[in-house]
Amino acid sequence: MAFPRLNNISFWLLPPSLMLLLLSSLVENGAGTGWTVYPPLSSIQSHSGGAVDLAIFSLHLAGISSLLGTLRLLSSANISSNRNNLCF
Repeated sequence: MAFPRLNNISFWLLPPSLMLLLLSSLVENGAGTGWTVYPPLSSIQSHSGGAVDLAIFSLHLAGISSLLGTLRLLSSANISSNRNNLCF
């Protein structure tokens, strides 16, 4: 495996993301935007509290974690592949 620390940070970004998502359901009445985070439902007029902000920040952390994991996987595959066989 190439870049084990990248894999480690990718893994450890997931628990804070989950905690923020759970916390967003406890703040006020929750995010109330559904799983799509539909923009009219997440606007200031619908939810002026911090629940939507926590949910969106949680999604950002999970996305960054996913991107870091993908970079690690692609770099591991590229390093371990045969140099004569150009896959990427």
